[in-house]
Amino acid sequence: MINPLKISDMLSQASHMQEEVQRKLGETVVEASSGGGAVTATMNGKKQLLKLHIDPSAVIGLTSGQPDVEMLEDLILAAVNQAGRKADEAIQSSVQGMLGGLKIPGLT
Repeated sequence: MINPLKISDMLSQASHMQEEVQRKLGETVVEASSGGGAVTATMNGKKQLLKLHIDPSAVIGLTSGQPDVEMLEDLILAAVNQAGRKADEAIQSSVQGMLGGLKIPGLT
């Protein structure tokens, strides 16, 4: 039989763990680049884009001297998506550490 007092303690611990995970997600920062560093995206563990750096060389097409907007869009998408994947990996690693190897579907 489950002790109702223990359920309250377990819920309190779960709430504390959730707060801790949220704090860690905000503190986790990942960076990814594309185009050989032409575009760099910096994102936190909450998948909020913190910074986007675009090297001036990425703005001007190498052959025509005109802006190559389509290429720049592709580089930005690639950098942001890679940063998102790195954030996912960091989140999974952080949660795994907190759970002590406990396998919970959808989290691990």
